[in-house]
Amino acid sequence: MTLIQKIRDRMALAADQLGFPVAEVAASVRPCGDPAHGHYQANAAMALGKKLGKPPRDVATQLAASVPQDGFLQAPEVAGPGFLNLRLTDDAIAFHLEKMAKSPDLALEQPEKKRRLVIDFSSPNVAKPMHVGHLRSTILGDALARLFRTLGHEVVTLNHLGDWGAQFGILLYGYKNLLDQAAFKTDPVKELARLYVEVRKHFAVDEEEEGEAGDPVRDACRQETAKLHQGDVENLRLWREFMPFCLEDINRAYRRLGVTFDHIRGESFYQPFLAEVAAELEQAKIAEPSQGALVVLFGENEAPALIRKRDGAFTYATTDLAAVRHRTDNFQPTDIVYVVDSRQAQHFKQVFEIARRWGIQGPRLHHVAFGSVLGSDGKPIKTRDGKASTTLEGLLDEAVRLAGTMHAPPEGGEGEKPITPEEAAQVAEAVGIGAVKYADLSQNRTTDYKFNWDKMLAMDGNTATYMQYAYARCRSILRKAGHPDGVPEAKIILGAPEEKFLGVVLLRYAEALESAAEDFRPNVLTAYLWDLAKAYSVFFQNCPVLRAPDEVTQHSRLAMCALTARVLKSVLEILGIRVLERM
Repeated sequence: MTLIQKIRDRMALAADQLGFPVAEVAASVRPCGDPAHGHYQANAAMALGKKLGKPPRDVATQLAASVPQDGFLQAPEVAGPGFLNLRLTDDAIAFHLEKMAKSPDLALEQPEKKRRLVIDFSSPNVAKPMHVGHLRSTILGDALARLFRTLGHEVVTLNHLGDWGAQFGILLYGYKNLLDQAAFKTDPVKELARLYVEVRKHFAVDEEEEGEAGDPVRDACRQETAKLHQGDVENLRLWREFMPFCLEDINRAYRRLGVTFDHIRGESFYQPFLAEVAAELEQAKIAEPSQGALVVLFGENEAPALIRKRDGAFTYATTDLAAVRHRTDNFQPTDIVYVVDSRQAQHFKQVFEIARRWGIQGPRLHHVAFGSVLGSDGKPIKTRDGKASTTLEGLLDEAVRLAGTMHAPPEGGEGEKPITPEEAAQVAEAVGIGAVKYADLSQNRTTDYKFNWDKMLAMDGNTATYMQYAYARCRSILRKAGHPDGVPEAKIILGAPEEKFLGVVLLRYAEALESAAEDFRPNVLTAYLWDLAKAYSVFFQNCPVLRAPDEVTQHSRLAMCALTARVLKSVLEILGIRVLERM
């Protein structure tokens, strides 16, 4: 049970005793923004006062007097017009910190009801280089998978590759008309990437893949895609030849990002099921013929969902419906989560509704939408200009280069060995890629954001680099104290206010994880890390560790450092960010 839930339970008991609305009072408990006013705050008295016709302060006073005094909370304090300030007792903080320190999983409790989540994320089109726009889905989905696994749920990760769509028509046309044979033999991945960009330059109008006909090169590419889908021997042969090169290109990026999948399935995997899906939808009168196509109708003001085109080709909606049923039948999930940008909101709204009409009732279907990564011009970053700076690999290379320049490691401090060139390279890689991930994950996922190198790699503020440094500082203290592998069990002594506040923030670990999982928002975790790093910094400045006044206090403070390091490491690893022993 999380810290906040323990407090809410006590507030619920007080409300029940007074005949007040239990859920309303319990839900009003929130962390206190200013530690000087308390650890948590409850403001239910403000609304209850109006309902009961009493001064809110009188209602708050009644609640304060009814909160159980069982050694967990100090006597609540009524403040202002009717706020309740709540503080944990020193004994409660120390007891739960010691319990957390002894636990290999930081005292996380197993969920009462385990969920099985299928998380679909990344999903690049494999016939072109991964670009910055793929970053959000990849690292957001990976962080969510790690988060739910840490909370004790079962997770199946899936990468739904675009390996059968219009982009292959572009490659097929380029291969047949614009190929540099020598370049393809030397570096097929690079040549295929060049062909993709080069063919798009020949399009008469820079429009979306499903634009109007009339563009001869675009039309030729569509014809190549149609031939592939119809089983053309040559196009299938080329598709099979291209796929290993395309997969290796994206797998290189995944290895660097530390991202793995339980299953990788392309659109081609579901191709054999599509005709059956369309037939079932039509037979059940969910879909109906319209001008030679097969569609599903919605409200008057909503465009229909296209299931089968007039030329007989199937659509993304058909593929996604086949995938929903396959995942439901094979994994029996409680939830299927799609980590896809917000521009696809209408698509998933319709797919989910069709699945419901089709009788797929088992799993909850979630579209975890996110905004775009913007360049300095405020426009989404794309690869169609062919610049290396827009590719994901180019981005990671630049991040690592800048990290190595801006954060050159020290030669080694007192009692520390000089850092080797190999370690320096590892630091640059971890800091650079960690900075890119953290800068993205710290944003509210539904908003767009602009890339900013200086903010990403800053050593202060809410950045990955600062969190990695806070961890390294904790580990340095432990090494200097002769405890490189952690501190033996120690009694926690809370004398200074800074120790108490750090203790409370550490105890909010489980609370932060649950809150982030509730609405699929990893930025809740980065906000928690920022609170923890600030609390540790204040503790470090005001509570000497190596020069503590006595051995008991020193052991207690070393235990606090060790626990801080473990929590920092755990949350950073959930975000997919490596920690460093030295920086």
